[in-house]
Amino acid sequence: MYAVIVTGGKQYKVSEGDTLFVEKIEAEEGSAVTFDQVLMVGEGEDVKVGAPTVAGATVEANIVKNGKAKKIYVFKMKRKKNERKKKGHRQPFTKVEITKINA
Repeated sequence: MYAVIVTGGKQYKVSEGDTLFVEKIEAEEGSAVTFDQVLMVGEGEDVKVGAPTVAGATVEANIVKNGKAKKIYVFKMKRKKNERKKKGHRQPFTKVEITKINA
């Protein structure tokens, strides 16, 4: 069984046992979280598509880790002007493990 969920403004296709990195969720590591914005639930040929969400469908997950991604650098330069800017950014993330899909 699989489902398409929305979290952090992005859509993810998940199934039971999957681990994925999503935008940061304000919860402790080891706690359970429920995603109620389920756009589609399917198993083989049987597919339910919501308008916009499937009524009564939820996806349960456990939070494995909260952290930050690798640092990326943004470098801006204007030639012949001796103007340079260097900025770094680390995007926060939450690693979740899908435990159950309730259709």
